[in-house]
Amino acid sequence: MQASVEAPRLPVMWEVDPSELIASIDVAEILGLAHASSVATYLRRYDDFPRPVVELQRSHVRLWRRPEIEKWARAHQAKRHSA
Repeated sequence: MQASVEAPRLPVMWEVDPSELIASIDVAEILGLAHASSVATYLRRYDDFPRPVVELQRSHVRLWRRPEIEKWARAHQAKRHSA
């Protein structure tokens, strides 16, 4: 009897419009942050903060989809004004 081997699970892939991709500096600008490095803090602090669609560990490059960041920023701005 042969043992079955499960294939490794690959990450879910989807198409991304390259013109929508933005780096940490752009994310920081949209959010009104003084430094691009503050975006990493948001990743840790907010469970609902959009995850990068591209993350290259060796070069520390992270790219987000602009619409996701803008949507998140609007939602959190509304929460701050209603509190």
